[in-house]
Amino acid sequence: MSVPFPAPQDPRVRADEHLELSWEMFGELCRALAMRVAREYEPEVVVGIARAGVIPGAILASLLRVEFHSMKISRREGGERVRQRPAVLSAAPSQCAGRRVVLVDEITTSGDTLRLGLAALRDVGPGEIRTATTFVRPQGYKPDYFALETTANIIFPWDRKIFDGEAWVVNPRYEGILDE
Repeated sequence: MSVPFPAPQDPRVRADEHLELSWEMFGELCRALAMRVAREYEPEVVVGIARAGVIPGAILASLLRVEFHSMKISRREGGERVRQRPAVLSAAPSQCAGRRVVLVDEITTSGDTLRLGLAALRDVGPGEIRTATTFVRPQGYKPDYFALETTANIIFPWDRKIFDGEAWVVNPRYEGILDE
């Protein structure tokens, strides 16, 4: 189990508030995560959980110079968040059979998504599987590797604005939180 990356030394960010990430900060967190994985493990394959876990997963695979695949596990149905528990929506990559694998998601709280991903990957018979996320909650499930432990609500750089059909607008989830 890795030691958490130190919290940002920004006095404006309190644990009970939002943490808005820039692409640069997210990139540095992915680099820290890649270093942790590389120090203790030599994965042959990175599997990112779609949708948002493919972003740190692809970065991790690129930094470690290993193969990348994805699998879809979601709490959403047709784009809407309707499921209480996640469901596996695609098969685990068969290319993981007999190989060392890192399963990656962007954040974990309960661990339900990672547990489902682990079970699906075990069905294809990997040599070994470890888990990694960029963020974890202090009282939640702890993956094998993570970059930052925080109680802040994370605003990822890819999630702050959405396309409404005509223009980029602040994601309705962050109205009144983000300056725009």
